Amino acid sequence: MRLLMIAPPGAGKGTQGSRIAAHFGIPHIATGDLLRSHVLRGTDLGRAVRDCLDRGRLVPDPIVLEMARRALRAAKIAGTGYVLDGYPRTPAQAWAAYQVAAELGMTAEVALHLRVDDDEVVRRLLARAATEHRADDTEPVIRRRLALYHEVTKPVLEWYAERGILLAINGMRTIDEVTADAIKNLETFDAMPAVTHARIRSPLPRPCGV
Repeated sequence: MRLLMIAPPGAGKGTQGSRIAAHFGIPHIATGDLLRSHVLRGTDLGRAVRDCLDRGRLVPDPIVLEMARRALRAAKIAGTGYVLDGYPRTPAQAWAAYQVAAELGMTAEVALHLRVDDDEVVRRLLARAATEHRADDTEPVIRRRLALYHEVTKPVLEWYAERGILLAINGMRTIDEVTADAIKNLETFDAMPAVTHARIRSPLPRPCGV
């Protein structure tokens, strides 16, 4: 199984991604963990990531994409599928990730969307901020992050739906209930007939007149 995890911040995609990967015996590729691993190991990518983090900058898309490429290649060599968590998040990232996966013959079979409403996400993140003493995670900041998530993720979800690989489940329940429902649905998920690579269009906005 080759699976993408899509969910707003605080929805539990890391927890669910790890559980799903363990159930199906496939690697859980979490981009945040990949970043930290490369930094700790002092790889070329890790040094580039550390520089970005030290300067307070976002890690550029090409660096994250290269990390994902290496992880997908390792999964292919091992003869397994994968759960990719935390990437892609934007139409540009989705298209770049698709092209890399297509080159490797490792394109996603399912895009699992955990549906959690904004108020619940805010409640969860505020609770986490209080536990972790994160004074910068205030409700206005969280809601701005959510607004950005919805803006950039909507076209990505629509694109996966067009390809027939989108599976949405209710993420508003307990951790165990969400895990059980996700696994049940994944085991019986019947994707639409695969769209040929030649017919898959980019999710990026088309220029006017095109």
